[in-house]
Amino acid sequence: MTLAMPQSRLHLTPYQRVRRRAYEIMEGAVVDKYSRFIEVFVATLVVANVIAIILESVPEILQPHAAAFHAFDVFSVAVFSLEYLLRVWSCGAKYDIGKPATPNGQAPGSWRGRKEYVFSFYGIVDFVSTVPFYLQLLFPAADLRVLRLFRLLRIFKLSRYNSAFEDIVAAVKAERDSFSSAVFLLFISCMLFSSLIYIVEGHAQPEVFPSIPAAMHWFSVTIISGWGNVEPVTYFGTVLVICTQILSIALAAILTGVVASAYTAQVERREALYEMELREVLADGVVTEEEQEHLKALQAKFGMSDDQVAALVAQMEDEKRVADSKN
Repeated sequence: MTLAMPQSRLHLTPYQRVRRRAYEIMEGAVVDKYSRFIEVFVATLVVANVIAIILESVPEILQPHAAAFHAFDVFSVAVFSLEYLLRVWSCGAKYDIGKPATPNGQAPGSWRGRKEYVFSFYGIVDFVSTVPFYLQLLFPAADLRVLRLFRLLRIFKLSRYNSAFEDIVAAVKAERDSFSSAVFLLFISCMLFSSLIYIVEGHAQPEVFPSIPAAMHWFSVTIISGWGNVEPVTYFGTVLVICTQILSIALAAILTGVVASAYTAQVERREALYEMELREVLADGVVTEEEQEHLKALQAKFGMSDDQVAALVAQMEDEKRVADSKN
Protein backbone atom coordinates (compact mmCIF):
# COMPACT_ATOMS: atom_id res chain seq x y z
CA MET A 1 0.00 0.00 0.00
CA THR A 2 1.54 3.32 -1.11
CA LEU A 3 0.55 6.94 -0.72
CA ALA A 4 -0.07 9.34 -3.60
CA MET A 5 -0.25 13.10 -3.42
CA PRO A 6 -3.60 14.64 -4.37
CA GLN A 7 -3.71 16.61 -7.59
CA SER A 8 -6.88 18.60 -6.93
CA ARG A 9 -5.18 20.95 -4.46
CA LEU A 10 -2.69 22.02 -7.10
CA HIS A 11 -5.48 23.83 -8.97
CA LEU A 12 -6.55 25.95 -5.97
CA THR A 13 -5.65 29.61 -5.58
CA PRO A 14 -4.00 30.73 -2.29
CA TYR A 15 -7.37 32.13 -1.17
CA GLN A 16 -9.07 28.83 -1.91
CA ARG A 17 -6.35 26.89 -0.08
CA VAL A 18 -6.84 29.01 3.06
CA ARG A 19 -10.60 28.62 2.87
CA ARG A 20 -10.29 24.90 2.20
CA ARG A 21 -8.02 24.51 5.23
CA ALA A 22 -10.51 26.44 7.38
CA TYR A 23 -13.29 24.16 6.15
CA GLU A 24 -11.26 21.04 7.00
CA ILE A 25 -10.60 22.32 10.52
CA MET A 26 -14.11 23.60 11.28
CA GLU A 27 -15.97 20.63 9.80
CA GLY A 28 -13.48 17.96 10.86
CA ALA A 29 -13.01 16.90 7.23
CA VAL A 30 -9.39 16.21 8.15
CA VAL A 31 -8.71 14.69 11.56
CA ASP A 32 -5.64 16.43 12.98
CA LYS A 33 -4.64 18.31 16.14
CA TYR A 34 -6.22 21.57 14.95
CA SER A 35 -9.66 20.14 14.13
CA ARG A 36 -9.49 18.11 17.33
CA PHE A 37 -8.75 21.27 19.34
CA ILE A 38 -11.73 23.09 17.79
CA GLU A 39 -13.97 20.11 18.55
CA VAL A 40 -12.89 19.86 22.20
CA PHE A 41 -12.96 23.65 22.74
CA VAL A 42 -16.44 24.14 21.27
CA ALA A 43 -17.83 21.08 23.06
CA THR A 44 -16.38 22.24 26.39
CA LEU A 45 -17.78 25.73 25.90
CA VAL A 46 -21.23 24.33 25.06
CA VAL A 47 -21.27 22.18 28.21
CA ALA A 48 -20.13 25.18 30.29
CA ASN A 49 -22.96 27.26 28.77
CA VAL A 50 -25.58 24.66 29.66
CA ILE A 51 -24.27 24.51 33.24
CA ALA A 52 -24.31 28.33 33.42
CA ILE A 53 -27.91 28.47 32.19
CA ILE A 54 -28.93 25.97 34.86
CA LEU A 55 -27.11 27.88 37.61
CA GLU A 56 -28.63 31.19 36.46
CA SER A 57 -32.06 29.84 37.35
CA VAL A 58 -31.04 29.74 41.03
CA PRO A 59 -31.53 33.27 42.47
CA GLU A 60 -29.08 32.62 45.32
CA ILE A 61 -26.33 31.93 42.79
CA LEU A 62 -27.29 34.46 40.11
CA GLN A 63 -27.57 37.59 42.27
CA PRO A 64 -24.02 37.68 43.69
CA HIS A 65 -22.45 36.51 40.41
CA ALA A 66 -24.61 38.29 37.83
CA ALA A 67 -21.66 40.19 36.37
CA ALA A 68 -19.61 37.00 35.95
CA PHE A 69 -22.52 35.21 34.24
CA HIS A 70 -23.01 38.16 31.87
CA ALA A 71 -19.30 38.32 31.02
CA PHE A 72 -19.24 34.60 30.30
CA ASP A 73 -22.35 34.93 28.12
CA VAL A 74 -20.73 37.77 26.15
CA PHE A 75 -17.58 35.70 25.66
CA SER A 76 -19.61 32.66 24.57
CA VAL A 77 -21.69 34.67 22.10
CA ALA A 78 -18.53 36.20 20.63
CA VAL A 79 -16.97 32.74 20.17
CA PHE A 80 -20.13 31.18 18.73
CA SER A 81 -20.68 34.16 16.41
CA LEU A 82 -17.12 33.90 15.13
CA GLU A 83 -17.61 30.15 14.70
CA TYR A 84 -20.82 30.72 12.73
CA LEU A 85 -19.20 33.28 10.42
CA LEU A 86 -16.18 31.03 9.86
CA ARG A 87 -18.42 28.11 9.01
CA VAL A 88 -20.48 30.20 6.56
CA TRP A 89 -17.32 31.47 4.90
CA SER A 90 -15.41 28.18 4.85
CA CYS A 91 -18.36 26.09 3.63
CA GLY A 92 -17.85 27.85 0.31
CA ALA A 93 -14.92 25.45 -0.13
CA LYS A 94 -17.14 22.37 0.01
CA TYR A 95 -17.59 22.17 -3.77
CA ASP A 96 -14.63 24.18 -5.10
CA ILE A 97 -12.05 21.36 -5.30
CA GLY A 98 -10.72 21.16 -8.82
CA LYS A 99 -12.80 24.14 -10.06
CA PRO A 100 -11.19 27.33 -11.36
CA ALA A 101 -11.89 30.50 -9.45
CA THR A 102 -13.84 33.40 -10.91
CA PRO A 103 -12.21 36.85 -11.26
CA ASN A 104 -13.39 37.84 -7.76
CA GLY A 105 -11.67 34.80 -6.23
CA GLN A 106 -14.85 32.78 -5.68
CA ALA A 107 -15.35 29.24 -6.97
CA PRO A 108 -18.55 28.38 -8.86
CA GLY A 109 -19.87 26.22 -5.99
CA SER A 110 -19.10 28.64 -3.14
CA TRP A 111 -22.64 29.80 -2.44
CA ARG A 112 -24.01 26.29 -2.84
CA GLY A 113 -21.97 25.07 0.13
CA ARG A 114 -22.85 28.14 2.19
CA LYS A 115 -26.55 27.82 1.48
CA GLU A 116 -26.49 24.17 2.47
CA TYR A 117 -24.94 25.03 5.83
CA VAL A 118 -27.11 28.07 6.60
CA PHE A 119 -30.34 26.13 6.05
CA SER A 120 -29.11 22.88 7.58
CA PHE A 121 -30.08 21.71 11.07
CA TYR A 122 -26.73 22.67 12.53
CA GLY A 123 -26.69 26.01 10.73
CA ILE A 124 -30.09 26.92 12.17
CA VAL A 125 -29.00 25.80 15.66
CA ASP A 126 -25.80 27.86 15.42
CA PHE A 127 -27.80 30.92 14.34
CA VAL A 128 -30.74 30.67 16.74
CA SER A 129 -28.53 29.98 19.78
CA THR A 130 -26.88 33.42 19.48
CA VAL A 131 -29.74 35.58 18.13
CA PRO A 132 -31.42 36.25 21.54
CA PHE A 133 -28.30 38.04 22.79
CA TYR A 134 -28.31 40.48 19.86
CA LEU A 135 -32.07 41.00 20.10
CA GLN A 136 -31.64 42.10 23.69
CA LEU A 137 -29.04 44.61 22.56
CA LEU A 138 -31.38 45.98 19.87
CA PHE A 139 -34.48 45.98 22.12
CA PRO A 140 -33.23 46.50 25.68
CA ALA A 141 -36.67 47.49 26.99
CA ALA A 142 -38.40 44.35 25.70
CA ASP A 143 -38.91 41.30 27.89
CA LEU A 144 -37.03 38.65 25.94
CA ARG A 145 -36.46 36.16 28.73
CA VAL A 146 -38.32 33.51 26.76
CA LEU A 147 -36.04 34.02 23.77
CA ARG A 148 -33.01 33.63 26.00
CA LEU A 149 -34.13 30.07 26.62
CA PHE A 150 -33.04 29.46 23.05
CA ARG A 151 -29.54 29.41 24.48
CA LEU A 152 -30.34 25.87 25.57
CA LEU A 153 -30.33 24.96 21.88
CA ARG A 154 -26.55 25.24 22.06
CA ILE A 155 -26.50 21.74 23.51
CA PHE A 156 -27.47 20.45 20.04
CA LYS A 157 -24.10 21.72 18.82
CA LEU A 158 -22.61 18.71 20.58
CA SER A 159 -24.38 16.35 18.17
CA ARG A 160 -22.12 17.69 15.41
CA TYR A 161 -19.22 15.84 17.03
CA ASN A 162 -21.10 12.63 17.75
CA SER A 163 -23.16 10.48 15.40
CA ALA A 164 -25.55 9.23 18.12
CA PHE A 165 -28.21 11.86 17.36
CA GLU A 166 -28.01 11.19 13.62
CA ASP A 167 -28.14 7.44 14.27
CA ILE A 168 -31.33 7.81 16.32
CA VAL A 169 -32.99 9.96 13.64
CA ALA A 170 -31.93 7.54 10.90
CA ALA A 171 -33.16 4.60 12.98
CA VAL A 172 -36.58 6.21 13.45
CA LYS A 173 -36.80 6.91 9.71
CA ALA A 174 -35.81 3.34 8.88
CA GLU A 175 -38.52 1.97 11.18
CA ARG A 176 -41.18 4.56 10.37
CA ASP A 177 -43.64 1.80 9.38
CA SER A 178 -43.33 0.22 12.82
CA PHE A 179 -43.69 3.61 14.47
CA SER A 180 -46.73 4.39 12.35
CA SER A 181 -48.32 1.12 13.46
CA ALA A 182 -47.60 1.91 17.11
CA VAL A 183 -49.01 5.43 16.77
CA PHE A 184 -52.12 4.05 15.06
CA LEU A 185 -52.58 1.55 17.89
CA LEU A 186 -52.13 4.37 20.39
CA PHE A 187 -54.77 6.49 18.63
CA ILE A 188 -57.30 3.65 18.56
CA SER A 189 -56.61 2.86 22.22
CA CYS A 190 -56.98 6.52 23.16
CA MET A 191 -60.39 6.79 21.49
CA LEU A 192 -61.62 3.49 22.95
CA PHE A 193 -60.43 3.86 26.54
CA SER A 194 -61.33 7.56 26.72
CA SER A 195 -64.87 6.87 25.58
CA LEU A 196 -65.24 3.94 27.98
CA ILE A 197 -63.86 5.82 31.00
CA TYR A 198 -66.17 8.72 30.18
CA ILE A 199 -69.18 6.40 30.06
CA VAL A 200 -68.21 4.49 33.21
CA GLU A 201 -66.82 7.29 35.41
CA GLY A 202 -68.45 10.37 33.85
CA HIS A 203 -71.58 10.22 36.02
CA ALA A 204 -69.67 9.32 39.19
CA GLN A 205 -66.97 12.00 38.71
CA PRO A 206 -68.38 14.68 36.39
CA GLU A 207 -65.76 17.20 37.53
CA VAL A 208 -62.94 14.85 36.43
CA PHE A 209 -64.50 13.38 33.26
CA PRO A 210 -66.93 16.05 32.02
CA SER A 211 -66.34 15.11 28.37
CA ILE A 212 -64.48 12.69 26.11
CA PRO A 213 -61.69 15.26 25.38
CA ALA A 214 -61.12 15.52 29.15
CA ALA A 215 -60.96 11.72 29.30
CA MET A 216 -58.47 11.78 26.40
CA HIS A 217 -56.30 14.14 28.45
CA TRP A 218 -56.42 11.64 31.33
CA PHE A 219 -55.49 8.82 28.94
CA SER A 220 -52.51 10.78 27.54
CA VAL A 221 -51.19 11.57 31.03
CA THR A 222 -51.62 7.93 32.07
CA ILE A 223 -49.81 6.63 29.00
CA ILE A 224 -46.91 9.05 29.46
CA SER A 225 -46.46 8.91 33.23
CA GLY A 226 -48.12 5.62 34.10
CA TRP A 227 -50.64 7.29 36.41
CA GLY A 228 -53.37 9.79 35.51
CA ASN A 229 -53.68 11.18 39.07
CA VAL A 230 -57.32 10.00 39.20
CA GLU A 231 -58.80 7.46 41.61
CA PRO A 232 -61.63 5.46 39.97
CA VAL A 233 -64.77 5.06 42.09
CA THR A 234 -66.46 2.28 40.10
CA TYR A 235 -65.47 -1.32 39.56
CA PHE A 236 -65.33 -1.03 35.77
CA GLY A 237 -63.41 2.24 36.12
CA THR A 238 -60.76 0.42 38.16
CA VAL A 239 -60.50 -2.27 35.49
CA LEU A 240 -60.09 0.37 32.77
CA VAL A 241 -57.36 2.18 34.72
CA ILE A 242 -55.45 -1.06 35.20
CA CYS A 243 -55.80 -1.95 31.50
CA THR A 244 -54.63 1.54 30.52
CA GLN A 245 -51.54 1.24 32.73
CA ILE A 246 -50.74 -2.19 31.27
CA LEU A 247 -51.18 -0.75 27.77
CA SER A 248 -48.78 2.10 28.55
CA ILE A 249 -46.13 -0.42 29.65
CA ALA A 250 -46.70 -2.53 26.54
CA LEU A 251 -46.46 0.44 24.17
CA ALA A 252 -43.28 1.65 25.91
CA ALA A 253 -41.76 -1.82 25.54
CA ILE A 254 -42.75 -2.01 21.86
CA LEU A 255 -41.31 1.43 21.01
CA THR A 256 -38.16 0.78 23.05
CA GLY A 257 -37.60 -2.51 21.25
CA VAL A 258 -38.16 -0.91 17.84
CA VAL A 259 -35.73 1.93 18.57
CA ALA A 260 -33.10 -0.40 20.06
CA SER A 261 -33.15 -2.83 17.13
CA ALA A 262 -33.22 -0.01 14.57
CA TYR A 263 -30.32 1.78 16.29
CA THR A 264 -28.24 -1.41 16.33
CA ALA A 265 -29.00 -1.96 12.65
CA GLN A 266 -28.01 1.62 11.86
CA VAL A 267 -24.65 1.23 13.63
CA GLU A 268 -24.02 -2.01 11.75
CA ARG A 269 -24.90 -0.29 8.45
CA ARG A 270 -22.38 2.44 9.19
CA GLU A 271 -19.66 -0.08 9.98
CA ALA A 272 -20.50 -1.94 6.76
CA LEU A 273 -20.33 1.35 4.85
CA TYR A 274 -16.90 2.11 6.30
CA GLU A 275 -15.71 -1.39 5.43
CA MET A 276 -16.95 -0.95 1.85
CA GLU A 277 -15.15 2.41 1.55
CA LEU A 278 -11.99 0.87 3.01
CA ARG A 279 -12.08 -2.05 0.57
CA GLU A 280 -12.55 0.33 -2.34
CA VAL A 281 -9.59 2.45 -1.24
CA LEU A 282 -7.29 -0.56 -0.72
CA ALA A 283 -8.35 -2.27 -3.95
CA ASP A 284 -5.63 -0.67 -6.11
CA GLY A 285 -2.96 -0.74 -3.39
CA VAL A 286 -2.49 3.03 -3.61
CA VAL A 287 -3.94 5.34 -0.96
CA THR A 288 -3.95 9.03 -1.81
CA GLU A 289 -3.84 11.77 0.79
CA GLU A 290 -7.45 12.67 0.04
CA GLU A 291 -8.51 9.04 0.52
CA GLN A 292 -6.69 8.96 3.85
CA GLU A 293 -8.46 12.13 4.95
CA HIS A 294 -11.79 10.74 3.79
CA LEU A 295 -11.30 7.52 5.76
CA LYS A 296 -10.25 9.41 8.89
CA ALA A 297 -13.28 11.67 8.62
CA LEU A 298 -15.58 8.65 8.22
CA GLN A 299 -13.93 6.95 11.19
CA ALA A 300 -14.51 10.02 13.36
CA LYS A 301 -18.07 10.47 12.11
CA PHE A 302 -19.00 6.82 12.71
CA GLY A 303 -17.28 6.74 16.10
CA MET A 304 -15.05 3.80 15.18
CA SER A 305 -11.93 3.17 17.23
CA ASP A 306 -8.45 2.63 15.84
CA ASP A 307 -8.62 -1.00 17.00
CA GLN A 308 -11.78 -1.58 14.93
CA VAL A 309 -10.14 -0.09 11.83
CA ALA A 310 -6.95 -2.08 12.42
CA ALA A 311 -9.01 -5.27 12.75
CA LEU A 312 -10.75 -4.54 9.43
CA VAL A 313 -7.40 -3.92 7.69
CA ALA A 314 -5.96 -7.13 9.16
CA GLN A 315 -9.03 -9.07 8.02
CA MET A 316 -8.69 -7.72 4.47
CA GLU A 317 -4.96 -8.54 4.40
CA ASP A 318 -5.71 -12.09 5.55
CA GLU A 319 -8.37 -12.44 2.84
CA LYS A 320 -5.90 -11.20 0.25
CA ARG A 321 -3.21 -13.66 1.39
CA VAL A 322 -5.68 -16.55 1.22
CA ALA A 323 -6.79 -15.50 -2.25
CA ASP A 324 -3.16 -15.21 -3.43
CA SER A 325 -2.28 -18.61 -2.01
CA LYS A 326 -5.15 -20.24 -3.89
CA ASN A 327 -3.99 -18.66 -7.13
